[in-house]
Amino acid sequence: MSRPIALLILFAAAVLEAGGDAVVRAGIHSSQIASRVALFLLGGCILFAYGWVVNAPPWDFGKLLGIYVVFFFVVAQLISFFAFGQKPSTALLVGGLLIVSGGLVIGLAKN
Repeated sequence: MSRPIALLILFAAAVLEAGGDAVVRAGIHSSQIASRVALFLLGGCILFAYGWVVNAPPWDFGKLLGIYVVFFFVVAQLISFFAFGQKPSTALLVGGLLIVSGGLVIGLAKN
């Protein structure tokens, strides 16, 4: 599998996981039972799709997990900001910079 395709799959998986988590969170905070059930079902389907997308390809998941964590962190912060109006703290930004730095070290390694 080519590197760009692997990165695209990892990004899609991160969007599905963080998005599915956000939908479940919306369901938890919903006041209407029908809405809550619908959001839980939708979130479960999205999270199942995440599990399929991230585990179906034949790759060295241990190595790619470091890169995946970067995608997940960035996507989760964007969803947190745009969907829930939560601004990241300084500590979160500094920690995120460390996460991204670690992903770059793993992704750029020639081993």
